[in-house]
Amino acid sequence: MYEYISGKIVESSPAHVVLENNGLGYFINISLNTYAAVKELKETTLLVHEHIREDAHLLYGFHERGERELFQQLISVSGIGANTARMMLSSLPPAELRAAILSENTAQLKGIKGIGLKTAQRVIVDLKDKLGKEGADQKLFAVADNTVRDEALSALVMLGFARAASQKAVDKILSTEPGARVEQVIKLALKMM
Repeated sequence: MYEYISGKIVESSPAHVVLENNGLGYFINISLNTYAAVKELKETTLLVHEHIREDAHLLYGFHERGERELFQQLISVSGIGANTARMMLSSLPPAELRAAILSENTAQLKGIKGIGLKTAQRVIVDLKDKLGKEGADQKLFAVADNTVRDEALSALVMLGFARAASQKAVDKILSTEPGARVEQVIKLALKMM
């Protein structure tokens, strides 16, 4: 029903944010990954997944589309609820979680609180083919260039640029020039901002 919610961040913690939009405050559950992206911001837009139970209507928010898609795939696995999926995304960045599933790394998945051997195996069996159907370019970008992306983002944030704007610029650059070095990415991003 909801695609995204934009607004002023009234309250935030590593587990949730409250976004005010037109006089309404939305309590949105988030992962540590999303918290890291929005903790310094005064306003933001979060992509939303509405989770309806008999006793509650809950909102889960994500800073990036890929994280929301992975969350939705995780909750499709039998035995993985919304809070467990959020815990998985808080324990590992989305790119690492995808890589662990694709490489059948049960040890890494078992290291996540609340995930045992059987659940880790079920996640791998249920999602390996779904995640494997992504475009090869997208998978390579998510795994191979993650270090370049993270270093460029860190540098831009240290220079005083907003994290959200920096992420957009770096992602745009890496999508057109996937082999770019950190220095090249930073220089191009500075020209865009």
